[in-house]
Amino acid sequence: MIVAIIFVVLMVLGMPIGFALGVAGVVGLFDMGGGMFLSQGPSKVFNGLNVFPFLAMPFFILAGEIMNHIGITSRLVKFAQALVGHMRGGLAHTNMLASVFFAGLTGAATADAAAFGKTLVPAMVERGYRRDYACAVTAAGSIIGPTIPPSGLMVVYGSLMGVSIGGLFAAGILPGLMICLICMTVIAVTARTKNLPKSERRASLLEVWKIFKSSITALIMPLIILGGILGGIVTPTEAASVAVAYALFIGVFVYRALSFADFFTMLVRTARVTGVIFVIIAFASILGWWLSFNRIPQEVATMVLGVSDNPYIVIFMIVGMLLMIGMVMDINAILIILAPVLVPLTIQIGMDPIHAGIIFILALNISLMTPPVGAC
Repeated sequence: MIVAIIFVVLMVLGMPIGFALGVAGVVGLFDMGGGMFLSQGPSKVFNGLNVFPFLAMPFFILAGEIMNHIGITSRLVKFAQALVGHMRGGLAHTNMLASVFFAGLTGAATADAAAFGKTLVPAMVERGYRRDYACAVTAAGSIIGPTIPPSGLMVVYGSLMGVSIGGLFAAGILPGLMICLICMTVIAVTARTKNLPKSERRASLLEVWKIFKSSITALIMPLIILGGILGGIVTPTEAASVAVAYALFIGVFVYRALSFADFFTMLVRTARVTGVIFVIIAFASILGWWLSFNRIPQEVATMVLGVSDNPYIVIFMIVGMLLMIGMVMDINAILIILAPVLVPLTIQIGMDPIHAGIIFILALNISLMTPPVGAC
């Protein structure tokens, strides 16, 4: 209890989530047995990051940075607009469909929100959309990023739980497309009730084809990543490095829009983003080990199954817990701390770990939009 209180107090005081986790974890180790357990802290931090598949995360982030810099984002937006821009609420539909395309480049919700928040939100406001509506559409579309491969959350979950990352990537495609379809259905309904703007003309097939050809270099990158992994040609980490090499090649030799100075700037940005994530993962590992040592997973399983052993009710309780915790806590920390606690519970009720992982990740993605800590 003292560990939870310290963590909550530090969060309320504004301490960065990674360091709050570290302090709470160290207090937990000291409470377990003083110096003997406290000496385990550095090794737990090291082991928390000493996971080979984690190398995929900075590579995927860097590949997305490169593709964004060389103008791929604008090409994807134009392609999406050519497909659905003629509909009522066309820019909102464009925003959502472009998020699907962009998801295959970065796998990060914040990258999607940042990219389209700077481009599509001002364009939507200029065309007569309310700013809050434009921001809501962008935030909703951004959670497709960590659902459709490549996904950093899937890399973390797969490494943590010993689950096939390629299997998670394949399993995330349909849910990501379903999110897009459901959101576009809501947009279509609100477009009529709110009389949202409608484009005066539909793009011709020739125009769509020309825009598609200009976007093809970006659209095939997810196919390279997923095809290589599922085909057994490369591991997820190797696929991430191939994605960077591919992005560099088209940036330097195809579009000629990438200089060494630009690349160095992107390396710095990638290091900053990755550093924040890895600090959270490292210190969350201490707290995760503390929970396991104190048999918290077994106690949680006993408590939940004592309420009901109906699989649907158990999943409902887990999702509700994740949504509530996600309102106040970083999703990477939640994944490191709670996945070892809750996933064994889903296995007890007969659920496949990959299925459980997708539900876990979808719930965490939704929490990215919820205040007060919603990152999107």
